[in-house]
Amino acid sequence: MRSNPATLLRFLLLLIVWAGAPLVAAAQNPTASGPISQSGPTFVVKDSDLPKNFSIVVYGDMRFTDPTNTTAASPDARRALVAKIAQVHPDALILTGDVPFRGTFAADYGEYKLETAAWRDEQLRVYPTLGNHEFGGKGPDDPLKNWWSAFPELKDRRWYSVALGSRVYVLCLDSDADLTSGTPQRTWLEDQVAHLPKKVEYVFIALHHPPVADIQTVIEVSHNPRPNEIALRDYLSQVAPRSHAQFIVASAHIHNYERAEVDGVTYLVCGGGGAHPYPVERTAQDKYQATDFPNFHYVLFHLDGKQLQATMFRLGFPVAATPEWQARDSFVVTAK
Repeated sequence: MRSNPATLLRFLLLLIVWAGAPLVAAAQNPTASGPISQSGPTFVVKDSDLPKNFSIVVYGDMRFTDPTNTTAASPDARRALVAKIAQVHPDALILTGDVPFRGTFAADYGEYKLETAAWRDEQLRVYPTLGNHEFGGKGPDDPLKNWWSAFPELKDRRWYSVALGSRVYVLCLDSDADLTSGTPQRTWLEDQVAHLPKKVEYVFIALHHPPVADIQTVIEVSHNPRPNEIALRDYLSQVAPRSHAQFIVASAHIHNYERAEVDGVTYLVCGGGGAHPYPVERTAQDKYQATDFPNFHYVLFHLDGKQLQATMFRLGFPVAATPEWQARDSFVVTAK
């Protein structure tokens, strides 16, 4: 059988990237605070290492895999988003899961590293969360070993926290694990929230499966909020109104964009990272009612004084030679 030169070249590049390239997570330069069960942030970014008014980008559902696979994802949209985020150069980048298409194939993480080389060039701080595709596929590899190989700073952690300066706190959860009361992850989360530093004004909670979303009756009904994440929503409805911080919950799993507010908590679905898109039936609770489709996108947050200003940037599709970016939704979260 004759080898395809382009395929062989890509295979060699993946081997080089997988074996020797610096990892995105290594650019975080975090200060570890001890075991996962310990109170306080897992990682710390000092105020002195951040601008006074810094930025955060959130998005998910990229499904990095062989770019010849145009069914699982749009490689053109995926690459355009990666390039744009590198250009924006946020001070933190939160990935809401389904980073690889098949977590049991190390090659998909190799593709992630290959396609996101610009993020390492820009030394972005990358904070990923586990999604269902991190455990998916029928490959030969251990999915968590692949995950921790791609993000070695997270070794042995499936959930973690980041003190992003003194004003912003990030909680990255694993919605493939139990979030109901009394479970290890929930106990850890409750401790983190109970001991938020007094200076924290905003708490980002990132996870893959959505606690709040438009309820679907026709398409992707299986992606409606599950009891596991509804338990998280109910918990936040109890604690967020009494907290000195504002809570923003960012999820994915639904390959579109949604925004809602429940009991003072902002809930986002940021699943426009490149995975095969599908439309949603928008309900009255959704503050985004545009009919654009597909919604490949990222959300940019900018800390400005006592306000957190957010904009959803949608990628014009089909992707042009010079990609078109449309500011399609904007909102403000004001510190208490």
